Amino acid sequence: MKYIVILGDGMADWPCCEIEGKTPLEYAKTPNMDRIAREGKCGMIRTVPEGFEPGSDIANLSVLGYNPKDCYTGRGPLEAVSMGIDLKDDDIAYRCNLVTINGGVMEDFSAGHITSEEGKELFKTLNENLPESVRGYPGISYRNLLVLERGAGSESKPPHDIVGENIAEYIPKGKDSEILLKCMGISREVFKNHQVNKKRVADGKKPATQIWPWSGGKKPALENFKDKYGVSGGMISAVDLLNGIAKCAGMKIIPVPGATGYLDTDYAAKAAYAIEALKELDFVYMHVEAPDEAGHLGSIKEKVLAIERLDEVIGFILKNLENTEACIAVLPDHPTPVALKTHTKDPVPFAILGMGTDGCTVYSEKEAEEKGGFKTIDAGDFLSIFFGQKNI
Repeated sequence: MKYIVILGDGMADWPCCEIEGKTPLEYAKTPNMDRIAREGKCGMIRTVPEGFEPGSDIANLSVLGYNPKDCYTGRGPLEAVSMGIDLKDDDIAYRCNLVTINGGVMEDFSAGHITSEEGKELFKTLNENLPESVRGYPGISYRNLLVLERGAGSESKPPHDIVGENIAEYIPKGKDSEILLKCMGISREVFKNHQVNKKRVADGKKPATQIWPWSGGKKPALENFKDKYGVSGGMISAVDLLNGIAKCAGMKIIPVPGATGYLDTDYAAKAAYAIEALKELDFVYMHVEAPDEAGHLGSIKEKVLAIERLDEVIGFILKNLENTEACIAVLPDHPTPVALKTHTKDPVPFAILGMGTDGCTVYSEKEAEEKGGFKTIDAGDFLSIFFGQKNI
C-alpha cells in the first residue's frame, strides 16, 4: 500500500462576498479534489491544540502526529535543523524575517518577497556587524535565522500577523529582548544604505529595512517516523520549517528543482517527484505553500489560482496512481482567511480516497462539515486513521 498526503498550506478560508459568498475552495474549479471527496470520505480536523497559536509549525507537527505539547520548542530550531545548522544545547534559534517597516508600521512581512540571493548579501554584511554571540543564517527568500549563544528565550509576534500595525507593542519581550533589539537596530543601520536595497528601490521594489526575530527555541527531538507508524516517509516542501520537522523525524527530504515556497512554485515538478518517491517510500507528505502566501497577501484571485493549480497536479497524481493500491488525502494545515491575512485555528476539511465513501460530492469546508463521514477528529489521530492503524 502507498500513501500520499497533499497539503495545501492555508487553503481553507471564510466565505467571501466578492466571490458569491463562497470560500476560495468552494469557488475554485477543483475537479480532482472533488473526485477525492466524491469517491472517498471527508471530515474536519482540528490541527491546533488548545493553548497554541495557529502557526504552520504547530499545525503540521499535529497533522504528522507529533503532539506540540511534548516536542515543540519553537519554529526557529526546526528551520535550523533543515538548514544543517548544528545547534549547541544552550543555543536558541530564532526565525528571522527580512521585513519592510515604514513609519513604525509593519508594511511587508517578506520585504516584497526578496530573493534568496539578495537576502544572502544582506546577511553577509549584517554578520560583519553583529555581536560575537549572535550569528545570522540566510535561508530562502525572506525566511532566515538568527542564532544566539547561551540564549534564554524571548517572545515576539510573527510579522505576518501584524501587517499594517504599529510594531511598538509587538517587539521582542523577555530575557533575550535586549540583545535581539540591539541586533534589530544594527540591521536598520546596515540595511539603510546597502546596495541591495538601493537597487530594489531603483527597480520599484520594497527594501528590506530590518530583521524581525520570532519563535525562538532550542534543538527539538521527535520520535522516528518509521518507528512511530511502521512506514517509511518522505517530505516534499520548499519551506525549511517542513523539512526541519521531517529531518527531526527521520523522514527522507526530497528536494524539487523549481519549488519556491511561493505563488510561482513548480507544482508539476512536486507531483512528479512525489510519484517517483513512492516507488521507494511507503508515504509522501507533499506540502504546497502557495495558498497560504495568497491568503497573507489578502488576494482572493491569487488564492483561487493557487488552489486550481494544486488541483491540476492532484489530477496528475490520481492518474499515475490509478493502477496502484493507494490512499490519497488532501487537506490544509490551517485556514488563512484573505479577510484577515493571517492564520486562524478553525478546524479544516480533509478528504481521503481509499477508505470508503460518505455521500460528499465536492471538497469544501461546508460539505466536509455537514456530510463528512469522519465527523471532526483531532490531528494527532489523522495519520493513524489514514494508515489504517486506528478505527473511528
